[in-house]
Amino acid sequence: MTATLIRRPIFRPMQRVSFVGGEGIVRSYKPNAGTWAYLVEMPLGLNPDFGRVGAETMVLLNEADLCAA
Repeated sequence: MTATLIRRPIFRPMQRVSFVGGEGIVRSYKPNAGTWAYLVEMPLGLNPDFGRVGAETMVLLNEADLCAA
């Protein structure tokens, strides 16, 4: 039996982060392959002519892809 240890997550829920392509707010995180994956909600832009579909502003990013904003 082997225990896998990963360090604590760097970012917390409701923290503003930036990444290549935009910025947003961390909504949740979970362990993923020895690191952390973060669900980041991007701010809504102007309302498009065809309306909103739903959670089109949520992205799942690895910890290495994020920076504190």
